[in-house]
Amino acid sequence: MNDREQNAGRSRTVKVGEVRIGGKNPLVMVAGPCVIESREMCLDLARALRRLSRRLDIPFIFKASYDKANRTSLRSYRGPGLAEGLEILSEVRERVGVPVVTDVHSEQEVPAAARAVDMIQIPAFLCRQTDLLMAAGESGCAVNVKKGQFMAPWDMAHVVEKVRSSGNRRILLTERGASFGYNALVADMRSLPILRRTGCPVVFDCTHSVQAPGGAGSATGGDRRWAPVLARGAVAGGFCDAVFMETHRRPEQALSDAANSIPLNELSRLWRQLKVIRDALAAVR
Repeated sequence: MNDREQNAGRSRTVKVGEVRIGGKNPLVMVAGPCVIESREMCLDLARALRRLSRRLDIPFIFKASYDKANRTSLRSYRGPGLAEGLEILSEVRERVGVPVVTDVHSEQEVPAAARAVDMIQIPAFLCRQTDLLMAAGESGCAVNVKKGQFMAPWDMAHVVEKVRSSGNRRILLTERGASFGYNALVADMRSLPILRRTGCPVVFDCTHSVQAPGGAGSATGGDRRWAPVLARGAVAGGFCDAVFMETHRRPEQALSDAANSIPLNELSRLWRQLKVIRDALAAVR
């Protein structure tokens, strides 16, 4: 990539609640539990993350799923479901005062989700589903599309075109690792500047990038030790507008993504490091 291509790669600004992502705006953190385990847990974690974001002066969006439709095993915990889950997320948004993002799995879920959250997220394994993408765009919410593990980054331009066809230009793209043989992913940092060529803000998902899909037999495995390393590398590359990470007070007890969620008490140091890296890059541009 030459200098001209790099300079043309600045993203547009997308507003999610009161948070602005992309352009010359500060690095944004998107964090929360993989799945809603209870109302109390969700509110507690959201409040703790809000306090951290305010103390470090880092914009923050809360993430949690009401249903994990792609669990490895039929017996795995999926979440409270659409109605109860969206009620909890709406309460987080109103009582904690932070923007909220959640996954949707079908176009039928979109209208209800759009009333409860600020940004709709398309899971990686559904990123080519035309009807779902267009329904998300038509909702009027910001739309975050996770790049499928099976997708080349340049092919995400077609995904963006589908959402934009609805008239919605509030689109973000997330890199979350690519399939690297069975039960393994690899994070290709070249994806970030390639995704940025679409003009959309780019998010790096550092915790799903260290997953081992199905690697624990009846569950997804992973190695959370590498998540901070990848997050720092993504921000240092200069094409990352937000970092997505799943967190939990006791990750070993999490009901989903236990192996790759980052302990809440380790986030302060990591968020400070990422902010310093982003600020250092901005100072020399």
